[in-house]
Amino acid sequence: QVQLVESGGGLVQAGESLRLSCVASRSIFSMNAMGWYRQAPGKQRELVARITSGGSTNYAGSVKGRFTISRDNAKNTVYLQMNSLKPEDTAVYYCNADRLELSYWGQGTQVTVSS
Repeated sequence: QVQLVESGGGLVQAGESLRLSCVASRSIFSMNAMGWYRQAPGKQRELVARITSGGSTNYAGSVKGRFTISRDNAKNTVYLQMNSLKPEDTAVYYCNADRLELSYWGQGTQVTVSS
């Protein structure tokens, strides 16, 4: 079992930055991959960024060049640095961890970007 706790969401203006954090209840070395997803009202949940155990990353096209996913193994934490935020980035952001054949989710953190 893995518990994930996100933090760092909030209300910002367009062009500003936020950093989201996701703390895992066990070593992230044991995860096949960790990622950030988001879900806007009336839309499906979508992948934002993902990082594998080997350090490979991939990003949604809409955030490439603006968002950066990283991890601190010693703190069992994955981060999402979000720069140049846009109103269309407004959503609930969820942390995800894949371990063995199971997938775990955090409770989500709200990000709201005003124009």
